Amino acid sequence: MARTPKEEKEDKVDLRQRLKALNNLPTFIKEVYQTSPALASGNILLRLIRSFIPLLVLYTGKLIIDEVILLIDKKTADYNHLWVLIGLEFGLVIISDLLARGISLTDSLLGDMFANKTSVKLMEHAASLDLAQFEDATFYDKLERARQQVSGRTALLSQTLAQGQDAITMGSLLVGLVAFNPWLILLLLVAVIPSFIGELHFNARSYSLQRGWTPQRRELDYYRYIGASDETAKEVKLFGLSGFLIERFRNLSDRYFNENKKLTIQRASCGSLLVAIGTIGYFSAYSIIVFETVKGVVSIGSLTFLTGSFRQLQSLLESLLGRFNSISQGALYLNDLFDFYKITPGIVSPSKPRPIPNPIQEGFTFENVGFRYPNSERWANRHLSFTLKVGEKLALVGENGSGKTTLVKLLARLYDPDEGRILLDGYDLKEYDLTELRQQMGVIFQDFQRFQFTAGDNIAVGDIDSLDKPNHLERAAAQSLADSVIEKLPLKYSQPLGRRFAKGVELSGGEWQKVALARAYLREANVIILDEPTAALDARAEYEVFRRFAELTKGKTAVLISHRFSTVRMADRILVLDKGELLEIGSHEELLAKKGRYAELFYLQAEGYR
Repeated sequence: MARTPKEEKEDKVDLRQRLKALNNLPTFIKEVYQTSPALASGNILLRLIRSFIPLLVLYTGKLIIDEVILLIDKKTADYNHLWVLIGLEFGLVIISDLLARGISLTDSLLGDMFANKTSVKLMEHAASLDLAQFEDATFYDKLERARQQVSGRTALLSQTLAQGQDAITMGSLLVGLVAFNPWLILLLLVAVIPSFIGELHFNARSYSLQRGWTPQRRELDYYRYIGASDETAKEVKLFGLSGFLIERFRNLSDRYFNENKKLTIQRASCGSLLVAIGTIGYFSAYSIIVFETVKGVVSIGSLTFLTGSFRQLQSLLESLLGRFNSISQGALYLNDLFDFYKITPGIVSPSKPRPIPNPIQEGFTFENVGFRYPNSERWANRHLSFTLKVGEKLALVGENGSGKTTLVKLLARLYDPDEGRILLDGYDLKEYDLTELRQQMGVIFQDFQRFQFTAGDNIAVGDIDSLDKPNHLERAAAQSLADSVIEKLPLKYSQPLGRRFAKGVELSGGEWQKVALARAYLREANVIILDEPTAALDARAEYEVFRRFAELTKGKTAVLISHRFSTVRMADRILVLDKGELLEIGSHEELLAKKGRYAELFYLQAEGYR
């Protein structure tokens, strides 16, 4: 996908935006501190102490050189004072090293703790958002950028704290430099400002490039995954897709490489020129100090102190300004993380929810319900008006894309209608607590997730509170016929499923479907929703599954989606959908008598079995 000029313009970042992004740092530092106040305080204290070490080392070095010159001129020398100064410098170096190791340790621990805390917070927030938001590409770009920031914030933490440490060190060194010659400060700025401006400019362009290419980088990750994955290997080999996928990946990656290469070359070229300007500033200051020493204005020891101070100040200022670039860029990336946190769900529980009826008395009523997906002009469902009665088994029939799965997602309040409303016992679903409502539903979708967990855990996801209740898991497995699958596994319920991790065992499609069905039965819900629950099962297994289903759902409300009319006819009523709208509803016999769409589809399928 080529980027449009409008998209490129939107992704450009100027200095004002970078400075504004620094407003994220107080919130960031506060969150880091709250992760571990003790570690954060310890880190700050260690940095504060170490910030004065460079000045003390330089000044002690000055005293040592002045003492050496003094001793050379004396006929009888007393070295005690010199040994004290050497010992002092040695001690300062050792202390500096110990402090650096302590800072590195607390940085690492604090960074890991913060990264883990942020990952948890990210997952918690993602879990609170609407299903429809996850089906939007723009949202996915925000999620991807937020996810990328979790690991990178450890470096930002260290850089931010180091910035404060270096600023204190600079302040202490500047005092001595100003006392000698204030003009050196101007030369110091000449030595570093040009490079800083260059880095600021190119870091902004680098951020714009990274941000603007988020969708394309997701696309690259996708090609990289399907080109070398156990899930896609069959199709890739059978259809000879390897060359096609590699070519798609190569074209897109080459475009990104070329844009990045152009930026890198410009950065290197300009950087060389700006560093040369900085070097002129440094040697100008160095020359002033040398000639002042020759004139006898300052001592040899002061020469080493001043040149050392200037060199360290230049290095510190370069680090400070260069780190400012990194920090401001990191603060821009924090926008991505904090912007993601600002995304709010539209489907929430009311502040004072109505108690869920237990048992349900009347059932669910759809009143002129309509829904369409974000950024879509087409209605997925519209003008739906019917009642799902208590204890009724309702089958949904229709061609692919007719809105069957969307309807059950509306029933489970994974979506909210854009038109009309859905009632439970006469009250809008929006008046009930969201968690309690969903706890009343056992759902298995056609595209159920094959978790790379143990067999027991794969069933337990249907009701995670049953994770440590083996008898509940075994009961659900027996009801769904998954017990026969699990009995064949070497580790039974402790057997890892899938090939992603060590000792994992892959199941067939039908075996996975039985495990997934167990999730729906585990919850012991009042409403059971099965979306194409037997698509991967053979005829004998399908018959047994639905015989069990009929027994297990006695007295319960059930919704069944299936393309197999041998399954559908067991329902009390059948609702036929066409392009998202209710076409007809009734029992199997009633619909056959109408000779409408259902009868047409039924006889077409029956013809195929003759």
